[in-house]
Amino acid sequence: AVLAGTSFSSLIRWSLYNPGAKFLDPVTYNAVVTSHALVMIFFFVMPVMIGGFGNWLIPLMLLVADMQFPRLNAFSFWVLPGSLYLMLMSNIVENGVGAGWTIYPPLSTYSYHGVCMDLAILSLHLAGISSIFSSINFMVTISNMRSVGGHLLALFPWSIKVTSFLLLTTLPVLAGGLTMLLTDRHFNTSFFDP
Repeated sequence: AVLAGTSFSSLIRWSLYNPGAKFLDPVTYNAVVTSHALVMIFFFVMPVMIGGFGNWLIPLMLLVADMQFPRLNAFSFWVLPGSLYLMLMSNIVENGVGAGWTIYPPLSTYSYHGVCMDLAILSLHLAGISSIFSSINFMVTISNMRSVGGHLLALFPWSIKVTSFLLLTTLPVLAGGLTMLLTDRHFNTSFFDP
């Protein structure tokens, strides 16, 4: 994920370095920007900074041996390679997603994208499942596994608990929106039609 994100970042910087040069056409540039944003957020920042660093530091700050559900934690990490593969394939298939920073309602019509869009949406579903499992593990660990007399909570575990709660409450809404988008594209429903 780091190598893919760095290569996307290099392509973006290379195309912005000399504005007159036509290194990437606009559709490919939008696909690279979209893939860069999603890869760096869902496959680098969240798993490394929250997942990896948090899984090491939270038990250390709570004076416990491990997270509440270590296997759930491992499962949330094993979902990510498939999700990353789908995200990278969405950039390769057809012209790529090419939606800029978001993958939302304007793309519900059939005239925009095909399989690449579906691969990106399924990739986000898998990344969301991973985030939900990690959030549950963080919230349960911070709530239930404090040592005896540990009534006060340090700032880092508190911030992870609040972030996990917010993530857990917003991700089902995002998944619902993405599912409605998929049904608009494939079953001719009209969730996003005006």
